[in-house]
Amino acid sequence: MMNVYHFRDIEFRVPARYIELSARGFGAQGTVCAAYDTVSRQNVAIKKLSRPFQNVTHAKRAYREFKLMKLVNHKNIIGLLNAFTPQSTLEEFQDVYLVMELMDANLCQVIQMDLDHERMSYLLYQMLCGIKHLHSAGIIHRDLKPSNIVVKSDCTLKILDFGLARTAGTTFMMTPYVVTRYYRAPEVILGMGYKENVDIWSVGCIMGEMIRGGVLFPGTDHIDQWNKIIEQLGTPSSSFMARLQPTVRNYVENRPRYQGYAFDRLFPDVLFPSDSSEHSRLKASQARDLLSRMLVVDPEHRISVDQALVHSYIHVWYDESEVNAVSMKSLVSTSVKNLGVNNRTPAPGPYDHSVDEREHTVEQWKELIYQEVMEYEARTNNTDPVDGNAR
Repeated sequence: MMNVYHFRDIEFRVPARYIELSARGFGAQGTVCAAYDTVSRQNVAIKKLSRPFQNVTHAKRAYREFKLMKLVNHKNIIGLLNAFTPQSTLEEFQDVYLVMELMDANLCQVIQMDLDHERMSYLLYQMLCGIKHLHSAGIIHRDLKPSNIVVKSDCTLKILDFGLARTAGTTFMMTPYVVTRYYRAPEVILGMGYKENVDIWSVGCIMGEMIRGGVLFPGTDHIDQWNKIIEQLGTPSSSFMARLQPTVRNYVENRPRYQGYAFDRLFPDVLFPSDSSEHSRLKASQARDLLSRMLVVDPEHRISVDQALVHSYIHVWYDESEVNAVSMKSLVSTSVKNLGVNNRTPAPGPYDHSVDEREHTVEQWKELIYQEVMEYEARTNNTDPVDGNAR
């Protein structure tokens, strides 16, 4: 049985187990409602994807998000609790609903608060743990930003999305803005190759914003943003320039040269919270040192995720089980194998990047997504009643 709710002009048709729906957010990717799940007895967020089959780009993105949410299982990445559609056949199939953990706010709201060193470093630590887990599954995000990071009132943090597909167009000359690119690394803006520490740049931008209270590099397009970066951090070396594509290199080399500013001038003591008197004894000088290692234009000289996790400003929270978390799915499948039981849910392998390169029609993507939703519904409906909504 399905219950029907209306928020603005959007209809939510949800199973009867979900009650007390209230609108939480309206965005390009979909509409999110808070609800109470009477089966698992917890508050949840239900996201209705916005017209997932209107074109190939939307359909492919919906399929990719679904595959990634099923693959990844970590406390600092949003969890998929359920998925459903009110339609019963492929021919009728139009709507995809994802049920996730309910959080209190996104990082945009938190940035406006006066954070002490403990809270700031703990939020950054959790971001890094989540990023490391994505990297371990072969997923490099490239598009971390405050609007896609959510927190609870107890300061627990989760990454909400999975960033750019490998085939996403992010070349330097792509203008004007369609989405926020303030947090994307120079190598993404300039259309260069990238490695895992591309995500460290984004963390540095977010940390700098927490300290300064405003966006660090608010460019109106890629070119303006590049100028904002080099005005503050300085023109990069000739070895960096040599790795650029010829047309981009020509533009970048013909810009005025900037010396950049020392980090104690970009982020003076007055901007930081007072030094911690708690056991961790965190100080502005440690925070500034971490920033100076993350906000490095040339990725060859930028700190790695592993190095950031052991930096003195972050390491106070270090917990091996969080930093190198083994997916619960892996543990379950291993224990089932050891018992000699038929294992119907194998441990997740690395993300299959062929999804990003695949070319299908909207109808083909639609069929793939329908199969995924049906599979998920069958699995969640056959879970042990004690577990309620097991993954």
